Amino acid sequence: CTEEDAALIREKALAAEISVSDLMRRAALNRKIKTPTDKKLMSALLQLGGLQKHLFNQMQDSMTTDLSKQFSDVLVAIRNAVNAIDLSQTRIK
Repeated sequence: CTEEDAALIREKALAAEISVSDLMRRAALNRKIKTPTDKKLMSALLQLGGLQKHLFNQMQDSMTTDLSKQFSDVLVAIRNAVNAIDLSQTRIK
């Protein structure tokens, strides 16, 4: 391992807020390595999805077909965003 390689490995571990040995172990076992930013973003998206569902349930008395479709579209978009984050985390580049 060259000094440049070692520096890059340390940089990636620092970005993921994990130890170098944990980074190497996860890479060797082909496990996902998520950065703290991605974890926070996913958490925020899941929270927004929960709030959206809560609003949907609260508005049942005055719900229209168009409004229901809009709620559904937002929930699908949030779910797709969460899935995209999760699928992109196979390896830190």
